[in-house]
Amino acid sequence: MQEIQHFYLNQKEPNKSCLLALRHIILQQDTDVSETIKYGMPCFCYRKKAFCYLWTDKRTTFPYLLLVEGKHLDQVQLEAGQRLRMKILPIDPQEDLPIETIENILTAALNLYRNGTIKIKK
Repeated sequence: MQEIQHFYLNQKEPNKSCLLALRHIILQQDTDVSETIKYGMPCFCYRKKAFCYLWTDKRTTFPYLLLVEGKHLDQVQLEAGQRLRMKILPIDPQEDLPIETIENILTAALNLYRNGTIKIKK
């Protein structure tokens, strides 16, 4: 848990507040969502299977939400870039969070695991 706290506390504003708000939104989506650190970034798991990460873009330094199974999601706000499997939702930390969009995307992502599109261990 200490490693997770250090990740957020080491961020500069406004990214710190933005990432903490995103973290709160993600963790509120389902009681089976948990947080850990993988690859040095916060990883959120549904029943121990990674479904999204929080990170910052190296070029812009803006935070983004990375959806592991993004290829299954059709939301226009998501960007694939050169990724085949994953998609990201870039976030401008100086603007209000698009909470409804974020929650809709997270619900769609979690539904992939809940409905069996993405297999998880029981």
